[in-house]
Parts: sequence; C-alpha cells; structure tokens
Amino acid sequence: MKKIFFSIAILLFTTGLSFSQKYAYIDSEYIMDNIPEYKDAQSEIDALSKQWQKEIEQKFKEIDNLYKAFQAESVLLPEEVKKKRENEIIASEKDAKDLQKKRFGKDGDLYKKRQDLVKPIQDKVYNAIEKRSQEKNYIFVFDKAGSLTIMYADPKYDMSDDILNDLGYKLNKTEKSEKTKTDSAKPNQTTPTNRNPNQKIGGRK
Repeated sequence: MKKIFFSIAILLFTTGLSFSQKYAYIDSEYIMDNIPEYKDAQSEIDALSKQWQKEIEQKFKEIDNLYKAFQAESVLLPEEVKKKRENEIIASEKDAKDLQKKRFGKDGDLYKKRQDLVKPIQDKVYNAIEKRSQEKNYIFVFDKAGSLTIMYADPKYDMSDDILNDLGYKLNKTEKSEKTKTDSAKPNQTTPTNRNPNQKIGGRK
C-alpha cells in the first residue's frame, strides 16, 4: 500500500530535514469512526463473517456426528459399506475445509467484501489527505493511530478534523475530546491490525 506514514527517527537520520519544514499528523481511527459509511461497512462485514462462521461450524458439527455414528456402527458393517461411509466422511470434511478457505482464506470472500466496501472509503480519505497536504505544503503527514510512536503531539498540527470537513462529515467533538484525553495520558504506541483494509487508511499500492 502507498503510505505517507514513516518513522520520525529514520526520517531525520536519513534525510537531515530541519524542524522548520512543515509537517502534520492525523488520527486515522478517529477519522474512520466519524465516517458513517465506514461503520456501516464494518457492520455488514461483521454480520457476514458471523453468518459464514456459523455455516462452517454447522458443517463440521454434522461431520462429527457422522463420524461418531460410523464408529458406533462400524463393527457391524460389511467392509464395502464401511469403506463407502469412510469416503463419504472424508469427502464431507474436504468440502467443509474448502468452504472455510473460500470464505476466510487469502483472497477469499471476506477479503473481497472488505475490498469492495472499505477500500473505496480508504481511498477517499487518502485522496483528501494528499490534497490538503499539497495545498498546505506539508512534507510529511504522520498517523497518530498507526504503528508510529508519538510521545507528544501538539493539537494545532492535527488535521483530522480538517480532513473530515473536506469530506463533508459532521464532527463528533465529544468523541474527539475524550479520545484526546485518553491519548494524552500515555505515549501513543499501537500495533498494526488486519482490520483491513479495516483500520489503515493508506489503501494504495
């Protein structure tokens, strides 16, 4: 993915940039939480995930019942019938595993649904960040919610609300105020998640 979030220490070491050059930061979690379409997308993805998981669990439960019944009856079954039942159980288990892979595997249905619903929102946010950064001549924009560690962040350099304004979304001032208090109580160091395209807003290759 195309990213504009880098380690401050590495940047200063490798480029020798001075602090007089312009930079800003955003809070991607806060931005996404204030975009209704993103919340709707996440709700739809979560509902599908639960539905598909339940479907797969039911199939494995049925296979388990078949296997238990087979074990109980196997001593009485002719070898030919026994072999047939074994093959049926093996085939059912393979079908269940194939379905599990289709739903939750790499490039599976859940991944594709995330791409369909979330990536357009991520791209829209990224484009807004890119546009405002170019207009304001920011050389770097950091993500306060990402894996970057920010020990202190001056609110006057936070352009999260500006991005939401540019996108035409109503701001949740109460939520932002409470989040700021929480973040200021400790150093901000989070690890990337797979929310994939769920929580990162870069969304480009």
